[in-house]
Amino acid sequence: MDRECHYALVSQQLDNFTSASQRQLLDHRASFTDLFEHSLSHYPDHFRALLSRVREQYQQQSWRQRLDNIEQCIESCGARLLPITSADYPDLLKQIVGAPPLLYVRGNIENLHLPQIAVVGSRRMTRGGADNARLWSQYLASGGFTITSGLAHGIDGAAHRGALDGKGKTIAVMATGIDIIYPRAHLKLAEQIIDEGGTLITEFEPGSPPVARHFLARNRIISGLSLGVLVVEAALRSGSLITARYAVEQDREVFAIPGSIHNPQSRGSHYLIKQGAHLVEKAEEIVAELAGSLSGMAQPAGATSSARHTSVIEHALDDDEVQLLALLGYEPVAMDLLAAEGSFSVAELSRLLVALEMKGLVERQNGSYQRVG
Repeated sequence: MDRECHYALVSQQLDNFTSASQRQLLDHRASFTDLFEHSLSHYPDHFRALLSRVREQYQQQSWRQRLDNIEQCIESCGARLLPITSADYPDLLKQIVGAPPLLYVRGNIENLHLPQIAVVGSRRMTRGGADNARLWSQYLASGGFTITSGLAHGIDGAAHRGALDGKGKTIAVMATGIDIIYPRAHLKLAEQIIDEGGTLITEFEPGSPPVARHFLARNRIISGLSLGVLVVEAALRSGSLITARYAVEQDREVFAIPGSIHNPQSRGSHYLIKQGAHLVEKAEEIVAELAGSLSGMAQPAGATSSARHTSVIEHALDDDEVQLLALLGYEPVAMDLLAAEGSFSVAELSRLLVALEMKGLVERQNGSYQRVG
C-alpha cells in the first residue's frame, strides 16, 4: 500500500477527524500525505490545532490492529483503495457535497470514468417494472452507457442483469463493506458483475453490515456517479425518491417512467414527474436529453488531462462502430445507401446506428443519418 492510501485509510480510523474536516484540509493541501508530513507552519492557524491532534493520534498507533485487519481483507477479496486525492477517483463524484474521502473498489476501475445512468426503483417491483428495468438497461448499456445501481432486490438487480445482457458495463454501489454481499441472494450476481468487467464500490470499510443509514448514504453515491437517474418504478415512501432528491441537489437529470394510476409502485414516479422529472416513455428520450452532457465528457478537460478523460465516448466504440462512423459524412445518408455500400447488413446497420446515436455521434433525420460534432 502506498503512502497516500495508507494515510487516507488511517484518517478514517482517527477520533473526531470527520470527512468534512478532511475535505477542508485537502482543499488547502493536495494530499493526505501532506496532512501528516508537511510542516504545520504551512497551514492557517485554525487548522493547526486539529492537525496536531490528528498527528498525535497517528503517533499513538491505536489504529494499527484495525488497519492490519482491513488491509488483509482488501487483499483477500481482491479490492483496492481509492482516496479522493487519486487521479482514479471519479470526477463527477468528487464534485458533490459530502463526497466520500475514501472508496473501496473491486473490478474494473475504468468504469467509474465512463458515462453512467443510475437505474433505481422498488424492491417490490411488478412484472412490468422488472421488464422495463431489464430492457431499458440492456438498451442503454449496449449503446455505451454504464448502468449504475444499488445491488438490491427488485429494480436494482434487474438493471444490473439488463446491462450484462446487453454486453455492457454495470456498477453496483454497496451499502456494506466490500467483502459483504447483500442481499446474499445476489452473491452470484455480484461475482458475475466482476467476471464480466463490471465494478463493485463502497465507502464503508470491510466488515460493515447492511444497516439502514448505510443505504441512505449509498444513494448519494449512486446519483453522484451518474449523469442522470432513471426511476423505473417506486412507491411514495421509497429510497428511490431519496436518490432522486440527491440527484436534484447534485444538478443531475431525473427521469421517471409513468405507470398505471392503480399501481402503488408507480405513485413515486408520478410524484417525481409532478415535481419536474422528465417523463420518459422510451430509452431514446434519455439519450437525447443527455446528449449535451455526453459531448462534454468527450472533450478534453484541459491541457493536462489524461488520455482517458479526453474522449470517453471514443473509448467506448467497437471496431464496427469506428468503421461505420468513418463511412458517414456530415450530410444525411439514407439507410439503403449505407446498406448498398456492402460493409454491413441492414440488421447490423440498425444496431450500430442506434449505438452511435446513443453516444451522441450520429443524428437521425427523416430516416437518414449523419455525423454530428
